Amino acid sequence: MQRHIYACQDGCPVQSTLQIISGKWKAVILYHLLKNDTCRFGELQRKIEDCSSRMLALQLNELEKDNVVKKNVYSVMPPKTDYTLTEFGKSLAPVVEAMEKWGDHYNQTIVKEGHANAEDCRALGYES
Repeated sequence: MQRHIYACQDGCPVQSTLQIISGKWKAVILYHLLKNDTCRFGELQRKIEDCSSRMLALQLNELEKDNVVKKNVYSVMPPKTDYTLTEFGKSLAPVVEAMEKWGDHYNQTIVKEGHANAEDCRALGYES
């Protein structure tokens, strides 16, 4: 996959970041790897329930090709594979943490404004 350096005008560095972390599940994968250091494929699948195994494998493969995630394969029976962040991947921590903080703010805002089902939100820890 061809990657570009976007440094031509204001906002271009955002494009550089997005080409690495864009994808419905990549930021969520990064979040879990930041919180857990190492995750096996099945663990990630359980943590990200709405992501199909095919999509999870594709997103992990792209992150691996971009040197954000390292896939560790162990030659045991049955085969064992886990994923960790590379040093380059760990440098995305402030980005993912900012996304988490903003997401919490958004969730609390929509509850306060009555745009979410209060029962569902209470179950998630957000009070209206």
